[in-house]
Amino acid sequence: MKPKDQILARMYVVLTLLGLVPLAVAAQMGRIVVTETGTLRDQVREQARSTVDIPAMRGAILDRDGRGIATNTARYDLALDPTVEGFQARARSFFDKLASMTGVPASRYRRQVETRHSPQYVKLRESLPPRQHDRIRQWDVPGVILTPEFGRRYNYGTTAAHVIGHVGSDGHGLAGLELAYDDTLTGTPGRRIVRRDRSGRIEAFVGGKVVPPERGDDLVLTIDLTRQAALENELRRGVEESGADWGTAVAMNPNTGGILAMANVPTYNPNRPAAAPDASRRNRAVTDRFEPGSTFKLVGAVAAIEQDLIDLQDSVETGEGWAVFHGYTMKDIHAYGTIPFADVIAKSSNVGMAKTIDRLDAGVFYQYARNMGFSQPTWIDLPGEVGGVLKRPPQWSATTQTSMAIGYEVSVTPLQLLTAYSALANGGLLKRPYVVAERRTVTGKTLWRNEPETIRRAFKEETADTLRSAFERVVESGTGTNAQIEGLRVAGKTGTALQITDGKYSTEETRASFVGFFPADDPKVALLVVMGNPEGGIYGGDVAAPVFRRVARRWAGTFPEVVDRMTRDASPTSDGALATGSPAETLPSGRPASMPDLTGLSTRQAVAWLHQHGIQSRLRGQGTIVRQRPEPGAPLPDRVTLAASQ
Repeated sequence: MKPKDQILARMYVVLTLLGLVPLAVAAQMGRIVVTETGTLRDQVREQARSTVDIPAMRGAILDRDGRGIATNTARYDLALDPTVEGFQARARSFFDKLASMTGVPASRYRRQVETRHSPQYVKLRESLPPRQHDRIRQWDVPGVILTPEFGRRYNYGTTAAHVIGHVGSDGHGLAGLELAYDDTLTGTPGRRIVRRDRSGRIEAFVGGKVVPPERGDDLVLTIDLTRQAALENELRRGVEESGADWGTAVAMNPNTGGILAMANVPTYNPNRPAAAPDASRRNRAVTDRFEPGSTFKLVGAVAAIEQDLIDLQDSVETGEGWAVFHGYTMKDIHAYGTIPFADVIAKSSNVGMAKTIDRLDAGVFYQYARNMGFSQPTWIDLPGEVGGVLKRPPQWSATTQTSMAIGYEVSVTPLQLLTAYSALANGGLLKRPYVVAERRTVTGKTLWRNEPETIRRAFKEETADTLRSAFERVVESGTGTNAQIEGLRVAGKTGTALQITDGKYSTEETRASFVGFFPADDPKVALLVVMGNPEGGIYGGDVAAPVFRRVARRWAGTFPEVVDRMTRDASPTSDGALATGSPAETLPSGRPASMPDLTGLSTRQAVAWLHQHGIQSRLRGQGTIVRQRPEPGAPLPDRVTLAASQ
């Protein structure tokens, strides 16, 4: 065969094969259509499916009496798959009932369905409240899709804001307990099968598999909202009266470490956290360090007593109110002359304390400060806590030890300082502070309970017993007389510290404080108040001690043991009635059948009578009872609310 014919023959073969290709493709397509259509359709559906998370309801945060401080608000989106079997038969009734419930014409809902972009999905409403959600579910209409959206609500606004914190737009904690216990509160999200359209948009559909979410656990706090509100009110009043830039206060059960209340001024509303500046959202009790001034004299007092340097009755020569230590002149407010060491504490003599501690080995003094928790975090269950600043002896200058003796060249947090004084109150044990008492399920089952934890013994019990009388003297006749409370023994210490401005200590930047506990012989409460840059006076005894006094007076009625101590002088008369000394009618002896009239009595007398008869009381204000609930003559209740006024 000629070469030309060979080439043509090959071309005919190639063309013939090329002509068979479309036939082969068509045959394969036909086979697929006939034999594999169902399988491919299933594959397409699977590829178009995806999953989305269903948010879990966040656990609540409750006060010690179970009142909801942080709870959830639920809203629901309403969507519809009108292709679901059975919907069309009930469509008219569904749209009419939906229109009646929402106030939107039924024709608008029908138009939304008719003009929908997706054949099997259309959103009808957003943010339906729970009651509407429940009604729609009761209708049991095929094709209805209800998707939850949860929000966070802080029911008491600014109350306990710095303890509770707040959440972000994604529902996760950003501050306070909301952040510290975020994993516990968040719960476990569920999952829903959804459909993805050609544009990649995700749309829910009926019939997809749903894994329900698991709600987060609840937190029960050591804080009582009534006491918390009283502390915040009095701290705010103290800041306003003193012209201070800010104030912080913390109260603790010295025997357990449980935080009873914690407040800061200025504060913020966690429902609208972005509306407040950063400074207002800061929890100064755990995030701020300051030089404590004379409140730090507790460390020197403990060290001096335990190292047998001095006894409370031993004399200390303070001279004319000044002395030179290593080239640095230290001054007292007044010239006290020769005074017992107990008065060095009570009158807060800088010279007397510095002279005493200057005889102590530097390493020993440093170790006492360490043992009492300074320079270390307290490990409270709140975020953002910082440690203090306590230089090691090799870093000390010639004046460091005498400066530290009076609370300078050392920085502490308010909570560290309160924890140290709680050790004085409880017999020398350093306790770990905590805010969360329990973790519970939504049904109320306790999963975990916070047990009191002793970090270490800071000093001997005998030392605490010895020194307690000296710190009582601070309130009885020393620098803290503004913390006195009639009928209640109080121990404490004032503190005033200048702060460094441009490298020098200046009276323009001051911290005034008072820290103490009551009753002094059986402490139930340890409380610290700190004022930043007060204008009405720089001394802790003038601006912080009055806040302590007012808080303690308002709180006293909430502790039955304290009420007992304060009302021992209010003994029954010969006929069994309480000797009130007021214009109110004599209260009945025994347990009466109806509620007596308590108006006109002092708060102490009214609370004492209620306590005597096994009736719980809730007290607002102080002074004389002006209102009560229930009213006189009503059946005797288990709890009475009293309002008092000066």
